Amino acid sequence: MLNPQRSLSELPKMSAASQVERAVLEEEFNWLLKEEVHAVLKQLQDVLKEASRRFSMPTPGLESQLKQENFILGSSTMDQVKGVLTLQGEALTQADINLKVAKSSQVLHFQFREDKMWKLQQIQDARNHVNQALGLLGSRDESYHFKTGAEVNKLMDAVMLQLTRARNRLTTPASMTLPELATSGLMKMFTPPMPGDVMVNFYINLSKLCLTVYQLHVLPPNTTKNYRPAGSSVLHNPGAMFELNNNRFEVSHVHKVECVVPWLNDTLVFFTISLQLCQQLKDKISVFSSFWNYRPF
Repeated sequence: MLNPQRSLSELPKMSAASQVERAVLEEEFNWLLKEEVHAVLKQLQDVLKEASRRFSMPTPGLESQLKQENFILGSSTMDQVKGVLTLQGEALTQADINLKVAKSSQVLHFQFREDKMWKLQQIQDARNHVNQALGLLGSRDESYHFKTGAEVNKLMDAVMLQLTRARNRLTTPASMTLPELATSGLMKMFTPPMPGDVMVNFYINLSKLCLTVYQLHVLPPNTTKNYRPAGSSVLHNPGAMFELNNNRFEVSHVHKVECVVPWLNDTLVFFTISLQLCQQLKDKISVFSSFWNYRPF
């Protein structure tokens, strides 16, 4: 059993010690809010400005400011599809595609019309999320004084949400139905025009720029084949069926080729670094919060 006399005599000492400890912690916490938070915000801005610069969109008359990059598409296991894509920021400014038609030696050649460029929506969306994150960070300049840890956490949560959305746009291509692909604006980009039995799709998957080419055949109206329309998917398989303009089609061949875009890989690394910086700052805040919430004396 505790000695009541001893416990009472020690209470003032414990209280005095706790007051000193609390004063030291409060001083450290105020330094964190005043100095370290802004140092982290500056770091985040520097990293995300570099990411945003990679995403830039070519401006008429200023194209030279943004480097055009050519990427060769191919596969080590097949040569049915070959091509060269020209990427400038978020825009495909040229695509030159050769398709060897299945069951024949015919090679079809397509390229973008000179007056066309194709915006990659994934890169555009990722850029917008990065810019929103930069806007949040810029709303708290060095003269701003954060008053509570909760205020810092709220800002970090908002920034992390934008960064997670940006990363997800690059790591998760949009699912599309085959009729959506067949009627997309991309099909009107080429010269000569794409034949009715060929469809293409471009998308980003992590740091790769991917091209998928679908070859189709028309299902006869009186076919006995069990018709099952395919749903939405990033990549459709041979045998997938769909209906368009009262005709039914089946995918006969699928060709997928891709190339690595180094700056997309850099951008994903920037996102990871930024998310870690946000989380580390939140963790430091939580150390102080756990102390305020724990009162042993």
